[in-house]
Amino acid sequence: MSAQSWMFALAFVIFGPVLGALLAGVDRRLTARMQSRQGPPLLQPMYDVLKLLEKDTLVVTELQTLYLWGFLLFMVISGAIFFHGGDLLLSLFALTVSGILLCLAAYATNSPYSNIGSSRELLLMMAYEPMLILTALGFFLVAGSFRVTDIVAGSPWQVLQLFGIFLGFLFILTIKLRKSPFDLSASHHGHQELVKGITTDFSGHDLALVEIAHWYENTILLGWLYLFFAPFGWMWALPLALVLFFAEVLVDNTHARLTWMTTLKITWWVTGALGVTNLLLLPLMN
Repeated sequence: MSAQSWMFALAFVIFGPVLGALLAGVDRRLTARMQSRQGPPLLQPMYDVLKLLEKDTLVVTELQTLYLWGFLLFMVISGAIFFHGGDLLLSLFALTVSGILLCLAAYATNSPYSNIGSSRELLLMMAYEPMLILTALGFFLVAGSFRVTDIVAGSPWQVLQLFGIFLGFLFILTIKLRKSPFDLSASHHGHQELVKGITTDFSGHDLALVEIAHWYENTILLGWLYLFFAPFGWMWALPLALVLFFAEVLVDNTHARLTWMTTLKITWWVTGALGVTNLLLLPLMN
């Protein structure tokens, strides 16, 4: 691989959480404006994590901290592979392992709230993982490779060839960003700060690890969205990806939460109707 690829991977490791925190800050401001509030400062997510690092960490079991470090590590590995221009499927697998480790960390606390939150997180993973795999497979069929560098250098028509998969990805992006109507396991709304599902029993440094990992995840998800438009060049692809990324804030503020069963059914229907159908029609588009 070229030196430029290593520079992109290193830039993600260093600046990925900064970009993710800024995305979270803009998210909060947009949400506040939609609710006719002033909203917090743009850097409020960073201030929150700095305060968490100053607080005492109440550890129920040492396993939870181990799992949380694994959660963060595999999130970084997933993004490093992606921004290095490596195998998209391998990056997806690392992202999945990261999510499983977060669930294990919550289960390790043996708390009823954390257990329910981790169970719902696993259900959400069952809902969105098939669509993520179909997205990677769609890129492979269009670009002829799972490598991110080959997908970026692919045809500008790929977003039209993968339009069904693109819509399906936007749908499950709402789940990955923990937005309504799918914020079932770890809602970020203010009225649920005390009992917050999967992260209820995390505090201090442990909770800071979760927030930093989510910043990395924001950057990775923006990168996946960018891939659909990458052949147009970054001057077009990046603004389009950002607009669609923040469109999720509008969805979050205009929909009530669904039950886990409804979420699972709807997501699988969308995966089948958009993702699978798109793959079946791809040979007719070539």
